[in-house]
Amino acid sequence: MTASLSDHAKGLLLTGFGGLVLTLDIPLIRLASGEHWSVLLARSAATLCVTLIVWFAWRLIRGNVPALVPGWTGLLVAALYGASSTAFLTAVFYTSTANLVFILAFNTMFAALLSWAFLGERPSLATMIAMAFMLLGVGIIVGDSVGTGNLFGDMLALVAALLIAGAITVSRATGKDMGFAALVAVALPLLVAAVMLPDAGVWIEAPWWILFNGAVVIPIAFFCLANGPKYISAPEVAMFYLLETVLAPVWVWMIFAEQPSRNSLIGGAILIATLIIHTLWQISRSRRRIPRGAGQAV
Repeated sequence: MTASLSDHAKGLLLTGFGGLVLTLDIPLIRLASGEHWSVLLARSAATLCVTLIVWFAWRLIRGNVPALVPGWTGLLVAALYGASSTAFLTAVFYTSTANLVFILAFNTMFAALLSWAFLGERPSLATMIAMAFMLLGVGIIVGDSVGTGNLFGDMLALVAALLIAGAITVSRATGKDMGFAALVAVALPLLVAAVMLPDAGVWIEAPWWILFNGAVVIPIAFFCLANGPKYISAPEVAMFYLLETVLAPVWVWMIFAEQPSRNSLIGGAILIATLIIHTLWQISRSRRRIPRGAGQAV
């Protein structure tokens, strides 16, 4: 029982730290102030280099390192994460930070729908009600962007959320360790950025910010969050992804004085409140169903 509590505490600390570190991603991208394909190239290259260095060092020192890409399913998960990263970073340049992180929070509901479609896990009535409220929140945010330059960015954010949900669903179906797969996935946006670079070449006004982001922030955040489900339930992990939804707009507001629109705040408040209430309900229900002495809830 003591070991179980220790593992749970470890999972909470791991995912909590990863979620907090992830909140720095968008502010660092904005601070770099560069052409977006250049930023994507630098961020992806830094993450890939650090990932490979850590993986090879781990292999030499301990020898029990998880596979970089565990089979064909690992390749699919990496492709989904890679495509999501490309959509996400492009969206940073085409919509507000608040819109982006609020819409990305919808990935939990996309995951529920994909699990229903492909894993046969029918959402409960409470989940269906939560989806309806989240659709309302996203509709308010996106509706506010119609006729402005933000609509394209909002659509990219929705695509990124769907792709993340797809990666989570495949990972859950296989039960394999996908910690490194989520990191080597940056090879895809790296290739896309290399092809799409303008003729003028790489242009980043403050490259140290994006290199720090790619080499330190992203590897730590993704590795912690990807390994959290080994120790705690999926609903608990989802709670820590909300840290970016809540804190990233705050950091951007403090650094760049970028104030969200009224509709963005209303829609975001609906999304956050719905997610928090629904996630706490899921955690409570999962714990009630765990028999004494049993392991982690599914």
